[in-house]
Amino acid sequence: MNNVRLLQGDCRDVLKTLPDNSVDSIVTDPPYGLSFMGKKWDYDVPSVDIWKECLRVLKPGGHLLAFAGTRTQHRMACRIEDAGFEIRDMIAWVYGSGFPKSLDVSKAIDKAAGVEREAVLVPTKAGNRPEQAGDIALGATGMRDVSTPATEAARQWQGWGTALKPALEPITVARKPLIGTVAANVLAHGTGALNIDGCRVGSEKITTTNGKGFNGSFEGGTNNNGGAVREGRWPANLIHDGSDEVLGLFPSKAGSAARFFYCAKASKRDRDEGCEGIEAKRGGSLNIRTDNHNQANGMDTGPRRNHHPTVKPLALMRYLCRLVTPPGGTVLDPFMGSGSTGKAAVLEGFGFIGIEREAEHIEISKGRIAFAETQRALPTQMSLI
Repeated sequence: MNNVRLLQGDCRDVLKTLPDNSVDSIVTDPPYGLSFMGKKWDYDVPSVDIWKECLRVLKPGGHLLAFAGTRTQHRMACRIEDAGFEIRDMIAWVYGSGFPKSLDVSKAIDKAAGVEREAVLVPTKAGNRPEQAGDIALGATGMRDVSTPATEAARQWQGWGTALKPALEPITVARKPLIGTVAANVLAHGTGALNIDGCRVGSEKITTTNGKGFNGSFEGGTNNNGGAVREGRWPANLIHDGSDEVLGLFPSKAGSAARFFYCAKASKRDRDEGCEGIEAKRGGSLNIRTDNHNQANGMDTGPRRNHHPTVKPLALMRYLCRLVTPPGGTVLDPFMGSGSTGKAAVLEGFGFIGIEREAEHIEISKGRIAFAETQRALPTQMSLI
């Protein structure tokens, strides 16, 4: 059996062609239902029927990890649960590079009154993004436009906006109901548990006491209860991007932020590896990491080969695949996009089934996954349907 299959078509139809209880895990970044960039595919979160098909093809006890947006996480989780999954947890991926998409109320008042505001340029610290609602960053010039309110009403509402700065994405952790106990399910199907030791964080030695407590937070000491010494801390339901902004939220105590897995947003190199033969196009993205602070705001950064608008970083997807997939298992992504999950699965030694509707994204996925195969000692057999 080929261990990578890329299936083109609507997942509502393609999922029905997969056998019952045939995949070990599902790791996916589905539509958030935010009408992102006016895309029709993002008009709603996936339906209960889609998640029911995911439940059917997943082995008993298999885990589903599904990204969501903060405004629609409740709808995503409810539909997953209504399909028959057990909601086990939620992982928060916290990052510092989000950009507030907020309406400046003061400017809106002046605009409604038909009054033109006077633009005032003021210097800002290098690399800093504007903090006030409606401020406009002016590239690398170190200046920002702080418009002066023109009416009394606008002056009263100066500094008011309509949105918070986006700084996290939730990941629903769900599980298909077990057949019997966890132990029985693991022995029968290889699914039902999380790969704790394979996802431990850091390299310090942690002492456990017979598996009871002290696992991820024990600070040291001796073990007199027959416990084991593990390397790294127990994985948490918090992941961060390692940015200065996020690290500043943690206590100053050495190593406090290092207790959590961290992964930055996708770099240009990560996005484009394997896409050398693909024509560059404009795409726009909220998930691209760059050193230019004006580009890091989710703006269109020009033509690129991997022009998919929502690319998740490889290190994060490898970690998530490893957390919920048994050795030699198969990962399913019914919303494959540009193949980040497939790239991660191949590098972790898992089989992969990816479903994607758009032909151009299939080609991007094919190139990225083929590149990942060159990074492994064992060849990957790939079929494209």
